[in-house]
Amino acid sequence: MDPTQLALYTLTRVLHVGTAIVLVGGTSFIYFVLQPAVAKSLSDDEHARLRVHLIGAWKKLIHTGIGLLLLSGGVNYYRVIAEASHKGDGLYHALLATKILMALAIFFIASALVGRAAKFESMRKNSRKWLAVNLLLALAIVGIAGFLKVRGVPPAKVTVAATSLVALAWAVKNLGLWPEIGVCAL
Repeated sequence: MDPTQLALYTLTRVLHVGTAIVLVGGTSFIYFVLQPAVAKSLSDDEHARLRVHLIGAWKKLIHTGIGLLLLSGGVNYYRVIAEASHKGDGLYHALLATKILMALAIFFIASALVGRAAKFESMRKNSRKWLAVNLLLALAIVGIAGFLKVRGVPPAKVTVAATSLVALAWAVKNLGLWPEIGVCAL
């Protein structure tokens, strides 16, 4: 890999993981710290005012983060395809597709929670439940990503036919069944 590609792929990987850390960390903070504290200490009017201010800032992070994840994820996926490092690796592609579908579900839920569409008001009223769903999906994505990273690229599969041909050529040469005319180079 040339230095330019190495720099690009390193940058997109750091951007991808860093963005996920910020978004999942923010969601965790809202779920485990902010929502319980607000429920215990603020009146409904105070809570509504706080929510308006928080959603305004959080929405910018959510939308920017979704864009960065899509962009960096697309570059990272392109690299895997261009290098053909997982060609024929069905498990890798199935798990990667699962990760992508779960990420799209997270993007939808997060956008609905910070959005204004009346159609998703019920989701915003049950935001604690939907934040929990997003955290569980994010945990599953991290688990899959960790597995795929630790698993690495499986060794190339050698077909039975190719193995049989190599064994046959070795046996013919080493058992003296082939004349010494330089045809078999094993």
